[in-house]
Amino acid sequence: MRQTVTAPMFIDTHCHLDAPPLAGRLGSVIAEARQAGVAKYLVPGVSPTGWGEIAALAKTWEGVFPAFGLHPMHAELYSAEVLERLANHCSGGAAIGEIGLDYLLAGVPREKQLVAFRDQLRLAVATGLPVLIHCRRAFHDLLQILREEKVAQVGGVMHAFSGSIETAVECIRLGLQIGVAGTVTYRNAVRPLQVVRSIPLEHLLLETDAPDMTPEPYRGKSNEPALLVETAKKVAAIKGLSLEEVAAVTTANADRLLNL
Repeated sequence: MRQTVTAPMFIDTHCHLDAPPLAGRLGSVIAEARQAGVAKYLVPGVSPTGWGEIAALAKTWEGVFPAFGLHPMHAELYSAEVLERLANHCSGGAAIGEIGLDYLLAGVPREKQLVAFRDQLRLAVATGLPVLIHCRRAFHDLLQILREEKVAQVGGVMHAFSGSIETAVECIRLGLQIGVAGTVTYRNAVRPLQVVRSIPLEHLLLETDAPDMTPEPYRGKSNEPALLVETAKKVAAIKGLSLEEVAAVTTANADRLLNL
């Protein structure tokens, strides 16, 4: 009797399938991803103008799950009305995100970012949804706010984590998983490798951030979910594990947190 070999199954926990150039060829993008073993896709919202499109994608494509949130780059759009609209979308989402703080952004007041971030965290806790968190050069403020707003009650993902091992450990204490993206494959990568080496696989998730953060050796081209496997291979190499082990554990992590 011939033995059936099951290919590894991955979840891309952060990909912008609604963004160009992916949106224009979504059929082939998903087909290629499935062929590579990537079967589920979490699509975060970044602006109210895109929430409806993301909701429609999830209804159209099997394995696509929506999240809704206001990215810090759009914090100036924040208002009570936007929060109400976000609350109305919550019942159809797997998470609230992409939300967070980004102190590298020019022209977006930190005060606006802080208000939008806190209110979205409070909504997440009230609705029981995990959060997808974006952070650049703002970890001190971010961690303090996460503690104050009791994010540990719902958990979440530190998307494309760029911090130190110590910061990663503190995020894990707050119930957050560490998102590993294509940066771990870059030839000049240092911190991402240190974090992956030091943090147990049970606290790691895989993501592409497609169409951005394209892994080696495809840098210069648009990223897409099929290339998640390149990141998985690098994680396997760093930790001395098989690709199948990385797939099994990170997929279980994502399913447990995001209820996919």
